[in-house]
Amino acid sequence: MIATSVFALKAGTPLASADDLEAALRQIGATRYHNLHPFHRLLHGGKLNKGQVQAWALNRYYYQSSIPIKDAVVISRFRDRDIRLEWRHRIEDHDGYVGTEGGIERWLKLTEGLGLDSAYVESAEGILPATRFAVDAYVHFVRDKTPLEAIASSLTELFAPNLHEERISGMLAHYDFINPNIMSYFKRRMEQAPRDANFALDFVKRHAATPQEREAVCNALIFKTNVLWVQLDALYHAYVDGHVPPGAFVPEQA
Repeated sequence: MIATSVFALKAGTPLASADDLEAALRQIGATRYHNLHPFHRLLHGGKLNKGQVQAWALNRYYYQSSIPIKDAVVISRFRDRDIRLEWRHRIEDHDGYVGTEGGIERWLKLTEGLGLDSAYVESAEGILPATRFAVDAYVHFVRDKTPLEAIASSLTELFAPNLHEERISGMLAHYDFINPNIMSYFKRRMEQAPRDANFALDFVKRHAATPQEREAVCNALIFKTNVLWVQLDALYHAYVDGHVPPGAFVPEQA
């Protein structure tokens, strides 16, 4: 029996064609995406207290606010102007335009609605060490790997809309401190993520020309699922099991 590595695609996975590649990518999402993590099951099922939800939103902000930095690095990898133009809207989606709201502001609306001070959230002073290491590793990945792998690492967006739908319905149903207004980030991403995912999927299917390149694309997506998964591991260890590291956020409300 050939084992599947936590870091790499299972040996022998068919990668002879672009269709094989897409099938392998979707299988990665079906088995490794962080919607399967126990922390998300607790979050969406109403099993967390307000302080635990605050801790999740606070830590996730560091990831959200790093996405446009990551995307700026991706843009810097390409001399092709059309690709840069296509990718640029991702930065605008998160940072917004002058005088318009972007994803980062929508996430701050969530953290404010949960009772967190925005200056504290933006400072990232209270995030978990694993959050910082994982998110920074993602930025380094798109800087150091091939441009093909940099784009491939964004393909978790293929699986995001279902997660956002589950999150909206679950959190609104189960928490009296959640209202539709502060969930606007997820509603907007249900429109944006499919557009972005379709471009990235088409790109890797067209540009990964060999089995080796297709394997690298798959492993880039596995890396990204690990980035997302380990953040939830850390949240579970700190705020469910009760091992909050020194200097990290300590909720006032249980």
